[in-house]
Amino acid sequence: MKKRSVSIRGHRTSLSLEDPFWDELLLLANESGTSVAGLITEIDKNRQAGLSSAVRIFVLQTLKQKAAACRTVSGVTD
Repeated sequence: MKKRSVSIRGHRTSLSLEDPFWDELLLLANESGTSVAGLITEIDKNRQAGLSSAVRIFVLQTLKQKAAACRTVSGVTD
């Protein structure tokens, strides 16, 4: 688990995430053309729980959406 600091709306905060979540968050930020801090700022706007949990849920939901889209394109159903 790594703890990192980011700026969200002008103030510094830190969050702890396991390496696979940091890696995926970086990929998602790159795909969306934004920085990790920018993506975390967007996640922060809609969160209901702690920031680390909100980021994990965002990453999980995004991966699930991508997997569902791939299944739809390939014609695979559950």
